[in-house]
Amino acid sequence: MKTVLITGAAKGIGRATALELAKAGYAIVINYLTSAKEAEELRKTIAETYSVPCLTVQADVSKEEEVERMIAEIEEKLSPVDILINNAAIDLPNLFREKTAEEFRRVLDVNVVGAYNCARSVCRGMKERGYGRIINISSTNGINTYFPMCFDYDASKAALNSLTHDLAMQLSPEVHVNAVAPGFIGTESELEGYDEEFLKEEQEKILVKRYGRPEEVAYLIRFLISPEADYINNAVIRIDGGQKGSV
Repeated sequence: MKTVLITGAAKGIGRATALELAKAGYAIVINYLTSAKEAEELRKTIAETYSVPCLTVQADVSKEEEVERMIAEIEEKLSPVDILINNAAIDLPNLFREKTAEEFRRVLDVNVVGAYNCARSVCRGMKERGYGRIINISSTNGINTYFPMCFDYDASKAALNSLTHDLAMQLSPEVHVNAVAPGFIGTESELEGYDEEFLKEEQEKILVKRYGRPEEVAYLIRFLISPEADYINNAVIRIDGGQKGSV
């Protein structure tokens, strides 16, 4: 049984991925920062429904020492990490002229440095064991869908795509590194704070005329870590319903 670490797994895409991979028979590690209640509820659901090992670990992925502690705890209580899903991310929307440097750095620290910290902590073991899979959860915001309020988030996801390619080059052939780039996914955090008119306009830009579901992203992740996807490496795969870009 392979062990999967999913960062930011208590809600949204991370939660859906944890449930889907538990259903597929993987041991699950739920990383969270502040959502302790949601993480524990998810752990109980997985343990009761799918009867696979499941562990929750609190850690701020932007802090190297906390990531190292998390990985050591996983190895002690469960097993080494075979598959890493870098899902943890934040978005602090604000106009450029009102954004502080501290806010900008925080988004990059979580969304990019956090993925680097986690990959760095598990990749050596993966290489030594001759197997590893890393999936970075990017966004179409890092490709060609931009919002003025989210310029730091957009930059972080573009950087994550670049990191995906660099890691794939350096860690092959034992470790495959790919990124998934969702478009508008109908999670609470995705829809929160937007007015109805804006959401309707954005939905019209999607060829299938609806928002995606977190479970649909989880299905893609499940495939990418399966043996059937062994020939997929160094890819950034959009899952956006045919979303039209904003440039």
